[in-house]
Amino acid sequence: MTTSLSAAAPTSVSARSLAPDLARGFMLLAIALAHAPVFVSDPAHGPAALNTAAQFVKSLFTDNQARAMFVFLFGYGLGQLAQRQHARGSDWISLRKLLRRRSLWLTVIGFAHAAFMPMDIIGVYGLTLLALTPLVRARDSTLWWTSALTLLPATLLISWQGMVAREAAAAGRPFMLADTMAETFGAHLVDGIASWPIETPIATVVVVPGMLLGIWAARRRILDEPERHLPLLRRVTVLFLGVSVLGRLPAALVATGAWTTTSHPLAWTVTTAHTLTGYAGGIGMAAAVGLVAARIGRDHGRLTVALAALGQRSMTFYLFQSVVWVALFYPFTLGLRDDMGSAATFAVAVGVWIVSILLAEWMRRAGHRGPAEVLLRRLSYREGRSNSRNRAGVTS
Repeated sequence: MTTSLSAAAPTSVSARSLAPDLARGFMLLAIALAHAPVFVSDPAHGPAALNTAAQFVKSLFTDNQARAMFVFLFGYGLGQLAQRQHARGSDWISLRKLLRRRSLWLTVIGFAHAAFMPMDIIGVYGLTLLALTPLVRARDSTLWWTSALTLLPATLLISWQGMVAREAAAAGRPFMLADTMAETFGAHLVDGIASWPIETPIATVVVVPGMLLGIWAARRRILDEPERHLPLLRRVTVLFLGVSVLGRLPAALVATGAWTTTSHPLAWTVTTAHTLTGYAGGIGMAAAVGLVAARIGRDHGRLTVALAALGQRSMTFYLFQSVVWVALFYPFTLGLRDDMGSAATFAVAVGVWIVSILLAEWMRRAGHRGPAEVLLRRLSYREGRSNSRNRAGVTS
Protein backbone atom coordinates (compact mmCIF):
# COMPACT_ATOMS: atom_id res chain seq x y z
CA MET A 1 0.00 0.00 0.00
CA THR A 2 2.79 2.43 0.85
CA THR A 3 4.55 1.84 -2.46
CA SER A 4 1.40 2.47 -4.46
CA LEU A 5 0.63 5.69 -2.69
CA SER A 6 4.14 7.06 -3.02
CA ALA A 7 4.26 6.21 -6.69
CA ALA A 8 1.22 8.36 -7.29
CA ALA A 9 2.27 11.24 -5.07
CA PRO A 10 3.61 14.57 -6.37
CA THR A 11 6.96 15.98 -5.30
CA SER A 12 7.17 18.04 -2.11
CA VAL A 13 8.53 21.57 -2.29
CA SER A 14 11.49 20.65 -0.09
CA ALA A 15 12.59 17.99 -2.59
CA ARG A 16 12.80 20.41 -5.53
CA SER A 17 16.07 21.40 -7.16
CA LEU A 18 17.11 25.04 -7.19
CA ALA A 19 18.27 25.63 -10.78
CA PRO A 20 15.04 24.66 -12.63
CA ASP A 21 12.98 26.86 -10.31
CA LEU A 22 15.40 29.78 -10.65
CA ALA A 23 15.26 29.37 -14.42
CA ARG A 24 11.47 29.40 -14.42
CA GLY A 25 11.43 32.49 -12.21
CA PHE A 26 13.79 34.34 -14.56
CA MET A 27 11.86 33.01 -17.58
CA LEU A 28 8.75 34.87 -16.44
CA LEU A 29 10.63 38.16 -16.81
CA ALA A 30 11.62 37.26 -20.36
CA ILE A 31 8.02 36.32 -21.18
CA ALA A 32 6.68 39.56 -19.71
CA LEU A 33 9.17 41.61 -21.76
CA ALA A 34 8.20 39.69 -24.90
CA HIS A 35 4.45 39.99 -24.40
CA ALA A 36 3.75 43.43 -22.92
CA PRO A 37 4.82 45.52 -25.98
CA VAL A 38 2.48 43.70 -28.38
CA PHE A 39 -0.61 45.15 -26.71
CA VAL A 40 0.01 48.78 -27.67
CA SER A 41 -1.21 50.54 -30.79
CA ASP A 42 2.01 52.45 -31.46
CA PRO A 43 5.33 51.04 -30.13
CA ALA A 44 6.98 54.40 -30.94
CA HIS A 45 4.68 56.38 -28.63
CA GLY A 46 6.77 58.34 -26.11
CA PRO A 47 10.55 58.94 -25.90
CA ALA A 48 12.07 57.81 -29.20
CA ALA A 49 15.45 56.75 -27.80
CA LEU A 50 13.94 54.64 -25.02
CA ASN A 51 11.47 53.00 -27.38
CA THR A 52 14.23 52.15 -29.85
CA ALA A 53 16.30 50.63 -27.06
CA ALA A 54 13.31 48.60 -25.85
CA GLN A 55 12.58 47.33 -29.36
CA PHE A 56 16.23 46.35 -29.80
CA VAL A 57 16.30 44.43 -26.50
CA LYS A 58 12.98 42.76 -27.28
CA SER A 59 14.13 41.53 -30.66
CA LEU A 60 17.60 40.48 -29.50
CA PHE A 61 16.81 38.80 -26.20
CA THR A 62 13.12 37.90 -25.88
CA ASP A 63 11.28 37.39 -29.19
CA ASN A 64 11.34 33.69 -30.14
CA GLN A 65 13.83 33.13 -27.31
CA ALA A 66 11.74 33.47 -24.15
CA ARG A 67 9.39 30.86 -25.59
CA ALA A 68 12.33 28.57 -26.39
CA MET A 69 13.45 28.71 -22.76
CA PHE A 70 9.87 28.12 -21.60
CA VAL A 71 9.56 25.06 -23.85
CA PHE A 72 12.92 23.62 -22.80
CA LEU A 73 11.96 23.92 -19.13
CA PHE A 74 8.58 22.32 -19.84
CA GLY A 75 10.38 19.31 -21.31
CA TYR A 76 12.80 19.30 -18.40
CA GLY A 77 9.85 19.13 -16.01
CA LEU A 78 8.43 16.17 -17.92
CA GLY A 79 11.78 14.42 -17.68
CA GLN A 80 11.94 15.09 -13.95
CA LEU A 81 8.43 13.69 -13.53
CA ALA A 82 9.31 10.52 -15.42
CA GLN A 83 12.51 10.01 -13.42
CA ARG A 84 10.73 10.50 -10.09
CA GLN A 85 7.95 8.10 -10.95
CA HIS A 86 10.47 5.48 -12.07
CA ALA A 87 12.44 5.89 -8.84
CA ARG A 88 9.24 5.34 -6.85
CA GLY A 89 8.55 2.06 -8.60
CA SER A 90 5.87 3.24 -11.03
CA ASP A 91 5.74 1.24 -14.26
CA TRP A 92 5.35 2.67 -17.76
CA ILE A 93 1.61 2.03 -17.94
CA SER A 94 1.02 4.07 -14.78
CA LEU A 95 3.32 6.83 -15.96
CA ARG A 96 1.64 6.93 -19.37
CA LYS A 97 -1.76 7.30 -17.74
CA LEU A 98 -0.44 10.09 -15.52
CA LEU A 99 1.09 11.91 -18.48
CA ARG A 100 -2.08 11.62 -20.53
CA ARG A 101 -4.22 12.92 -17.68
CA ARG A 102 -1.78 15.78 -17.30
CA SER A 103 -1.84 16.52 -21.03
CA LEU A 104 -5.63 16.48 -21.17
CA TRP A 105 -5.97 18.88 -18.26
CA LEU A 106 -3.25 21.14 -19.65
CA THR A 107 -5.28 21.27 -22.85
CA VAL A 108 -8.45 22.15 -20.94
CA ILE A 109 -6.69 24.85 -18.90
CA GLY A 110 -5.03 26.15 -22.06
CA PHE A 111 -8.38 26.36 -23.84
CA ALA A 112 -9.84 28.40 -20.99
CA HIS A 113 -6.76 30.62 -20.95
CA ALA A 114 -6.81 31.09 -24.73
CA ALA A 115 -10.38 32.34 -24.52
CA PHE A 116 -9.08 35.03 -22.18
CA MET A 117 -5.68 35.72 -23.77
CA PRO A 118 -4.73 35.21 -27.45
CA MET A 119 -1.14 34.11 -26.69
CA ASP A 120 -1.58 30.82 -24.88
CA ILE A 121 1.15 28.18 -24.61
CA ILE A 122 -0.43 25.89 -22.00
CA GLY A 123 -2.88 24.30 -24.42
CA VAL A 124 -0.05 23.84 -26.94
CA TYR A 125 1.88 21.96 -24.26
CA GLY A 126 -1.14 19.79 -23.54
CA LEU A 127 -1.76 18.80 -27.17
CA THR A 128 1.94 18.19 -27.81
CA LEU A 129 2.31 15.96 -24.76
CA LEU A 130 -0.89 14.11 -25.66
CA ALA A 131 0.48 13.34 -29.13
CA LEU A 132 4.05 12.56 -28.08
CA THR A 133 3.64 10.82 -24.71
CA PRO A 134 5.60 7.71 -25.90
CA LEU A 135 8.66 9.89 -26.53
CA VAL A 136 9.01 10.57 -22.80
CA ARG A 137 10.60 7.12 -22.50
CA ALA A 138 12.19 7.01 -25.96
CA ARG A 139 15.91 6.41 -26.48
CA ASP A 140 18.23 9.39 -26.37
CA SER A 141 18.95 9.00 -30.08
CA THR A 142 15.23 9.13 -30.83
CA LEU A 143 14.87 12.34 -28.84
CA TRP A 144 17.77 13.95 -30.70
CA TRP A 145 16.65 12.87 -34.17
CA THR A 146 13.04 13.88 -33.59
CA SER A 147 14.15 17.22 -32.22
CA ALA A 148 16.39 17.83 -35.22
CA LEU A 149 13.77 16.79 -37.78
CA THR A 150 11.04 18.96 -36.25
CA LEU A 151 13.36 21.96 -35.87
CA LEU A 152 13.09 22.71 -39.61
CA PRO A 153 9.28 22.95 -39.86
CA ALA A 154 9.15 24.77 -36.50
CA THR A 155 11.67 27.35 -37.69
CA LEU A 156 9.96 27.79 -41.06
CA LEU A 157 6.54 28.27 -39.43
CA ILE A 158 7.75 31.00 -37.08
CA SER A 159 9.85 32.61 -39.81
CA TRP A 160 6.89 32.66 -42.19
CA GLN A 161 4.82 34.42 -39.55
CA GLY A 162 7.64 36.93 -39.09
CA MET A 163 7.85 37.56 -42.84
CA VAL A 164 4.10 38.08 -43.12
CA ALA A 165 4.29 40.68 -40.34
CA ARG A 166 7.32 42.34 -41.95
CA GLU A 167 5.67 42.59 -45.37
CA ALA A 168 2.49 43.98 -43.84
CA ALA A 169 4.51 46.65 -42.05
CA ALA A 170 6.41 47.50 -45.25
CA ALA A 171 3.09 47.94 -47.04
CA GLY A 172 1.92 50.41 -44.41
CA ARG A 173 -0.48 47.97 -42.78
CA PRO A 174 1.45 46.72 -39.72
CA PHE A 175 -0.25 43.97 -37.79
CA MET A 176 -0.88 45.12 -34.25
CA LEU A 177 -2.78 43.07 -31.70
CA ALA A 178 -4.35 46.31 -30.48
CA ASP A 179 -6.12 46.64 -33.85
CA THR A 180 -7.91 43.32 -33.37
CA MET A 181 -9.02 43.81 -29.77
CA ALA A 182 -12.75 43.32 -29.23
CA GLU A 183 -14.69 46.19 -27.73
CA THR A 184 -16.55 44.01 -25.22
CA PHE A 185 -15.47 41.17 -22.96
CA GLY A 186 -18.04 38.82 -24.46
CA ALA A 187 -16.80 39.40 -28.00
CA HIS A 188 -13.24 38.97 -26.73
CA LEU A 189 -14.08 35.51 -25.37
CA VAL A 190 -15.82 34.50 -28.59
CA ASP A 191 -12.77 35.53 -30.64
CA GLY A 192 -10.46 33.54 -28.39
CA ILE A 193 -12.60 30.41 -28.51
CA ALA A 194 -12.97 30.63 -32.29
CA SER A 195 -9.23 30.95 -32.95
CA TRP A 196 -8.11 28.18 -30.56
CA PRO A 197 -8.92 25.15 -32.78
CA ILE A 198 -6.87 26.65 -35.61
CA GLU A 199 -3.89 28.25 -33.90
CA THR A 200 -3.15 25.81 -31.07
CA PRO A 201 -2.75 22.54 -33.06
CA ILE A 202 -0.51 24.30 -35.61
CA ALA A 203 1.69 25.70 -32.84
CA THR A 204 2.46 22.25 -31.43
CA VAL A 205 5.30 21.76 -33.91
CA VAL A 206 7.03 24.81 -32.39
CA VAL A 207 7.17 23.09 -28.99
CA VAL A 208 8.64 19.73 -30.00
CA PRO A 209 12.38 20.48 -30.54
CA GLY A 210 12.99 22.24 -27.23
CA MET A 211 10.68 19.95 -25.27
CA LEU A 212 12.55 16.81 -26.30
CA LEU A 213 15.94 18.34 -25.51
CA GLY A 214 14.56 19.27 -22.10
CA ILE A 215 13.57 15.63 -21.48
CA TRP A 216 17.08 14.52 -22.48
CA ALA A 217 18.70 17.07 -20.15
CA ALA A 218 16.48 16.00 -17.22
CA ARG A 219 17.59 12.39 -17.62
CA ARG A 220 21.13 13.55 -16.89
CA ARG A 221 20.00 15.87 -14.08
CA ILE A 222 21.95 18.70 -15.70
CA LEU A 223 20.00 21.42 -13.90
CA ASP A 224 19.19 19.30 -10.84
CA GLU A 225 22.91 18.79 -10.16
CA PRO A 226 24.61 21.66 -12.00
CA GLU A 227 27.80 21.35 -9.96
CA ARG A 228 28.39 17.95 -11.63
CA HIS A 229 27.98 19.41 -15.13
CA LEU A 230 29.91 22.68 -14.94
CA PRO A 231 32.06 22.15 -18.08
CA LEU A 232 28.97 21.32 -20.17
CA LEU A 233 26.99 24.24 -18.74
CA ARG A 234 29.85 26.65 -19.45
CA ARG A 235 30.20 25.46 -23.05
CA VAL A 236 26.47 25.63 -23.69
CA THR A 237 26.16 29.07 -22.10
CA VAL A 238 29.01 30.63 -24.06
CA LEU A 239 28.39 28.87 -27.37
CA PHE A 240 24.59 29.02 -27.47
CA LEU A 241 24.26 32.59 -26.20
CA GLY A 242 27.07 33.69 -28.52
CA VAL A 243 25.37 32.09 -31.52
CA SER A 244 22.08 33.62 -30.43
CA VAL A 245 23.45 37.17 -30.29
CA LEU A 246 25.20 36.87 -33.66
CA GLY A 247 22.25 35.22 -35.36
CA ARG A 248 19.64 37.61 -33.96
CA LEU A 249 21.53 40.91 -34.20
CA PRO A 250 20.61 41.60 -37.86
CA ALA A 251 16.88 41.20 -37.11
CA ALA A 252 17.26 43.44 -34.05
CA LEU A 253 18.84 46.12 -36.22
CA VAL A 254 15.97 45.80 -38.69
CA ALA A 255 13.43 46.05 -35.88
CA THR A 256 14.87 49.41 -34.77
CA GLY A 257 15.26 50.78 -38.30
CA ALA A 258 19.05 50.88 -38.00
CA TRP A 259 19.32 48.63 -41.06
CA THR A 260 16.92 47.91 -43.89
CA THR A 261 16.95 45.61 -46.88
CA THR A 262 14.78 45.33 -49.96
CA SER A 263 16.07 41.86 -50.81
CA HIS A 264 13.39 39.25 -50.18
CA PRO A 265 15.88 36.33 -49.89
CA LEU A 266 18.04 38.33 -47.47
CA ALA A 267 14.98 39.22 -45.39
CA TRP A 268 14.06 35.55 -45.21
CA THR A 269 17.62 34.69 -44.17
CA VAL A 270 17.61 37.31 -41.41
CA THR A 271 14.20 36.22 -40.12
CA THR A 272 15.10 32.51 -40.20
CA ALA A 273 18.40 33.12 -38.41
CA HIS A 274 16.54 35.09 -35.74
CA THR A 275 14.14 32.20 -35.18
CA LEU A 276 16.65 29.37 -35.33
CA THR A 277 19.20 30.94 -33.01
CA GLY A 278 16.36 31.79 -30.62
CA TYR A 279 16.13 28.08 -29.80
CA ALA A 280 19.85 28.11 -28.95
CA GLY A 281 19.47 31.26 -26.89
CA GLY A 282 16.62 29.84 -24.82
CA ILE A 283 18.67 26.78 -23.90
CA GLY A 284 21.72 28.98 -23.32
CA MET A 285 19.79 31.11 -20.81
CA ALA A 286 18.71 27.98 -18.94
CA ALA A 287 22.33 26.80 -18.84
CA ALA A 288 23.45 30.20 -17.54
CA VAL A 289 20.97 29.94 -14.68
CA GLY A 290 22.38 26.49 -13.95
CA LEU A 291 25.83 28.05 -13.56
CA VAL A 292 24.40 30.67 -11.20
CA ALA A 293 22.70 27.97 -9.14
CA ALA A 294 25.96 26.02 -8.88
CA ARG A 295 27.75 29.18 -7.73
CA ILE A 296 25.07 29.86 -5.12
CA GLY A 297 25.27 26.33 -3.74
CA ARG A 298 23.34 25.77 -0.54
CA ASP A 299 23.68 29.33 0.74
CA HIS A 300 20.35 30.71 -0.49
CA GLY A 301 19.78 34.41 0.15
CA ARG A 302 16.44 36.16 0.23
CA LEU A 303 16.38 36.99 -3.47
CA THR A 304 17.30 33.43 -4.43
CA VAL A 305 14.56 31.97 -2.25
CA ALA A 306 11.98 34.44 -3.55
CA LEU A 307 12.91 33.88 -7.19
CA ALA A 308 12.78 30.11 -6.70
CA ALA A 309 9.37 30.52 -5.07
CA LEU A 310 8.22 32.30 -8.22
CA GLY A 311 9.61 29.49 -10.35
CA GLN A 312 7.73 26.93 -8.29
CA ARG A 313 4.54 28.82 -9.18
CA SER A 314 5.42 29.66 -12.77
CA MET A 315 2.12 28.50 -14.26
CA THR A 316 0.13 30.58 -11.78
CA PHE A 317 2.12 33.72 -12.51
CA TYR A 318 2.14 33.11 -16.24
CA LEU A 319 -1.66 33.28 -15.99
CA PHE A 320 -1.35 36.26 -13.65
CA GLN A 321 0.48 38.15 -16.38
CA SER A 322 -2.42 37.54 -18.76
CA VAL A 323 -4.83 39.01 -16.24
CA VAL A 324 -2.65 42.11 -15.97
CA TRP A 325 -2.37 42.58 -19.75
CA VAL A 326 -6.13 42.34 -20.20
CA ALA A 327 -6.76 44.66 -17.26
CA LEU A 328 -4.37 47.30 -18.58
CA PHE A 329 -4.70 47.34 -22.33
CA TYR A 330 -8.09 46.13 -23.56
CA PRO A 331 -10.93 48.52 -24.50
CA PHE A 332 -13.37 47.02 -22.01
CA THR A 333 -10.91 47.54 -19.11
CA LEU A 334 -8.44 50.42 -18.62
CA GLY A 335 -7.79 50.70 -22.36
CA LEU A 336 -4.18 51.93 -22.14
CA ARG A 337 -3.21 50.53 -25.55
CA ASP A 338 -2.98 54.04 -27.06
CA ASP A 339 -1.13 55.59 -24.13
CA MET A 340 2.10 53.59 -24.02
CA GLY A 341 5.04 52.79 -26.25
CA SER A 342 7.57 49.97 -26.07
CA ALA A 343 9.64 51.54 -23.29
CA ALA A 344 6.62 52.12 -21.06
CA THR A 345 5.45 48.54 -21.52
CA PHE A 346 8.93 47.34 -20.57
CA ALA A 347 8.61 49.24 -17.31
CA VAL A 348 5.21 47.66 -16.77
CA ALA A 349 6.62 44.20 -17.51
CA VAL A 350 9.43 44.59 -15.00
CA GLY A 351 6.95 45.90 -12.44
CA VAL A 352 4.64 42.92 -12.96
CA TRP A 353 7.61 40.58 -12.53
CA ILE A 354 8.67 42.25 -9.28
CA VAL A 355 5.12 42.10 -7.95
CA SER A 356 5.04 38.42 -8.92
CA ILE A 357 8.21 37.76 -6.91
CA LEU A 358 6.75 39.50 -3.87
CA LEU A 359 3.47 37.60 -4.12
CA ALA A 360 5.25 34.27 -4.64
CA GLU A 361 7.44 34.88 -1.60
CA TRP A 362 4.37 35.78 0.46
CA MET A 363 2.72 32.53 -0.68
CA ARG A 364 5.85 30.58 0.22
CA ARG A 365 5.94 32.02 3.72
CA ALA A 366 2.22 31.40 4.16
CA GLY A 367 2.63 27.80 2.98
CA HIS A 368 0.50 28.24 -0.15
CA ARG A 369 1.36 26.64 -3.46
CA GLY A 370 0.31 28.27 -6.70
CA PRO A 371 -3.42 27.73 -7.31
CA ALA A 372 -2.84 26.71 -10.94
CA GLU A 373 -0.21 24.16 -9.87
CA VAL A 374 -2.50 22.81 -7.15
CA LEU A 375 -5.38 22.45 -9.61
CA LEU A 376 -3.27 20.66 -12.22
CA ARG A 377 -1.70 18.40 -9.60
CA ARG A 378 -5.05 17.38 -8.12
CA LEU A 379 -6.57 16.69 -11.52
CA SER A 380 -3.52 14.77 -12.78
CA TYR A 381 -3.00 12.59 -9.69
CA ARG A 382 -6.63 12.12 -8.71
CA GLU A 383 -7.15 8.84 -10.56
CA GLY A 384 -3.88 7.39 -9.33
CA ARG A 385 -4.75 8.16 -5.72
CA SER A 386 -8.24 6.72 -6.15
CA ASN A 387 -6.84 3.50 -7.59
CA SER A 388 -4.31 3.28 -4.77
CA ARG A 389 -7.05 3.62 -2.16
CA ASN A 390 -9.12 0.97 -3.93
CA ARG A 391 -6.20 -1.45 -3.99
CA ALA A 392 -5.50 -0.71 -0.32
CA GLY A 393 -9.16 -1.45 0.50
CA VAL A 394 -9.05 -4.76 -1.33
CA THR A 395 -5.83 -5.69 0.43
CA SER A 396 -7.34 -4.88 3.80
